[in-house]
Amino acid sequence: MKRPTIADIARHAGVSKVAVSYALNDRPGVSDATRSSIKAIAEELGWRPNSAARALNGARAQAVGLVVRRPPSTLGVEPFFMELVSGIGSVLSAQSYALMLQMADSHEQELEVHRRWWGERRVDGVFLVDLHSDDARVPAVEALGLPVVAIAPPGTSGTLPAVWSDDGESVREAVRYLAALGHRRIARVAGPAELAHTAVRDLALREACAEAGLPEPETVHTDYTGEEGARATRHLLIAARRPTALVFDNDIMAVAALSVAQELGLDIPADLSLVAWDESPLTQVVRPPLSAVARDIPAYGATAARSLLALIAGESVGDVRGAPGRLVPRGSTRPPRTA
Repeated sequence: MKRPTIADIARHAGVSKVAVSYALNDRPGVSDATRSSIKAIAEELGWRPNSAARALNGARAQAVGLVVRRPPSTLGVEPFFMELVSGIGSVLSAQSYALMLQMADSHEQELEVHRRWWGERRVDGVFLVDLHSDDARVPAVEALGLPVVAIAPPGTSGTLPAVWSDDGESVREAVRYLAALGHRRIARVAGPAELAHTAVRDLALREACAEAGLPEPETVHTDYTGEEGARATRHLLIAARRPTALVFDNDIMAVAALSVAQELGLDIPADLSLVAWDESPLTQVVRPPLSAVARDIPAYGATAARSLLALIAGESVGDVRGAPGRLVPRGSTRPPRTA
C-alpha cells in the first residue's frame, strides 16, 4: 500500500500543499476549521510525518539508541538485557519514542555509531552500558553534546547522569548468608575484569570475606558465556582445596556449573552451594532451583528511560540509585558437608 503524502491530503481536502503543511505543523496561515479538516483527512488516510524531513526541520527524532558490546551468543540467551530493554520500552512507547538497538565489536565502533546517529539526527539521546572503570566513551560523548544516561556505577560516568544499584551491598549479603551456613571457602566466577560493576563486586567480595573472617576468595573472570563459566567452574573444582560455595556473575554461568558438578560427581547442594546473579526463569526451572540475587531489572530500565527523556526535554537530571539486588535462597545452597 502506497504511503500517503501531503499531496494526497491536499487533493482530498481541496486545498494547496502549502495549506496542508501549515495545518499539520500548526503554523498560522489557515483557519481553525480548515486546520481541523486537514488533520482529520490526514488521520483517515493514515499519514505519518517523515522522520528524515522532521530532522531537517530541527524536530526531534522521537528515538533513542542503545549500542551493546557483548558476545551475540550471550545476548541470545541472557535475560538481563532483554528485561532491561522491556523496561526501557515500557516508558518509551508511552511517549511514542522508539529504541534503536545495535551491536558493536569495540568501543571505537560504538562511538562511530553514536556519532553517525547524532550527526544524522536519528536519535535524540542514547544509553551507555557496560562502562569500564576508565571509559574513553564518556569524554567522547560529552564532547558530542549528545544527551546520554549511563547505566553504571557512580564515579565512572563523568558528567553524565548515572542510573545504578549498589552491587557491593548485594555481594556482601550473599557472603554473609554463605558464611552463616558455615562455608569457609567461597569463590566467584565473574564477568570481564575491565567492567566497572565487576570491579565493584570484586572489591566487595574481598572485603566481605575479610569481615567474616574467611580466607581470601578466588575470582575467575570470564566473558559471561556458558562455555567460559563451565571452564572457570571446572578450574575451581579440580583444585586441591576446592571451594564449598560458588557465586556467579550471571545466570548462564551458574546453570553451566550444574553440568560441571554432575560431570565431577558432585552433589548440589550437599557438596557445593551455588548462587546466581541475576535471578531469571533459568534459575528457577533447573534442579535444584538456584539461589539467586534478584533485581527488578525492568524497573531499572524504566528508570533509565525516564531519566533520558527528561534530559532530552532539557530538565536537570542527576544520578538515580535503584534498589539493590536481594538474595533469594533456594535449593542450591545449604551448609557444607565438610568445612
